[in-house]
Amino acid sequence: MFPRGYPTYNLEHPFLLPTPVRIGASPLFTGRDVTIAFIDSGFYPHPDLGNRVLLHVDASTDPVIVSNTRFRRPMWYSWHGMMTSVIACGDGRSSNGFYRGTASDAHLVLIKVSTPNKEIKERDILRGMNWLIANGERLGVRIVNISVGGDFPSDDPEHPLYAAVCALIDKGIIVVVAGGNSPGSPLVPPNSAPEAIAVGGYDDHNTLDYTRWTLYQNSFGNAHDGTSKPDLVAPAKWIASPILPHTPVAREARWLSALLDLKPGDHEGLQQILRQGAHDLPLSRSEITSPSDAVQAKLLGRIHEHKIVDAHHQYVEGTSVAAAIVSGLAAQLLEVNSSLTPPEVKAILIETAKRIPDSPHEQQGAGVIDAAGAVALADAIHPRRKR
Repeated sequence: MFPRGYPTYNLEHPFLLPTPVRIGASPLFTGRDVTIAFIDSGFYPHPDLGNRVLLHVDASTDPVIVSNTRFRRPMWYSWHGMMTSVIACGDGRSSNGFYRGTASDAHLVLIKVSTPNKEIKERDILRGMNWLIANGERLGVRIVNISVGGDFPSDDPEHPLYAAVCALIDKGIIVVVAGGNSPGSPLVPPNSAPEAIAVGGYDDHNTLDYTRWTLYQNSFGNAHDGTSKPDLVAPAKWIASPILPHTPVAREARWLSALLDLKPGDHEGLQQILRQGAHDLPLSRSEITSPSDAVQAKLLGRIHEHKIVDAHHQYVEGTSVAAAIVSGLAAQLLEVNSSLTPPEVKAILIETAKRIPDSPHEQQGAGVIDAAGAVALADAIHPRRKR
């Protein structure tokens, strides 16, 4: 009666593939004992993160504020960072373990960089990166996920964001950046830093049949030294992401998701859901009491507008998502071999990636990440073999 707005993996039981399944990640590796920092617009302590958030930092101010007070409220800036952090590190408790991240046991440090003017500017990104340079070692941070971008393109090798990427790597912190979603636009720092792992995307069409996979519309080009970007690609579409709790969308999703489970012709069930959800659904009293085809079409439009998966999840897309998936995979590599350096992790991911055939090389870099292959290679590199 209310078809979902995404490709079905199984026509009898339509659902979105969990991220670990998409990339072939083993459930044995969960980023245990690894700490990931996220530099993003803002955050919310989603239940799927449990008590694994070590610290919340507001780097949109000078001096930087280390406080959890505002972190507890669902604000306009909370959603994007909540999305990236939960996709990477969520334990899936809101979906009975189904939609967990690739690093579901990792610890997190969350660094907010959006301003009260609803902007994300280079100076704030840099302030967050500099705070991490000064404090990351003390907190045991091994990876930073940066799913935000700078203001303008730059070929200056001494650009402050490029320098910050190098400083983080010198501290032993792997830098993963979103590759951008504008193939016609030039790259901007920190995505264009040669040393960072710049992540583009691909669309697997919610299937494990790789012959159907296609590239996402991610940005591509060259870093300031001529290095081709992105370095590799990860799933960037049809990814289950948490809905920001305690918001109008979350309240509406409770009832919209129930409509998805109705059997065709269940008018009694439809009316019961409409009566119970009357205060949360954008319907008039007459539409609630006398549902029609027009009402069903209106509700279907709301389901598609909010991209509803279930009562707690919606599907999302973009290289911000792809970068988070790679950050989670990097945590798995460190779990099996904590001696790996940032350049070694980058090399492993590139070495094991596989290109999508008949697709532009410059848009996909080394190709699609291979979680199983990357973990196996990381495990094979014994610390005594390091130079």
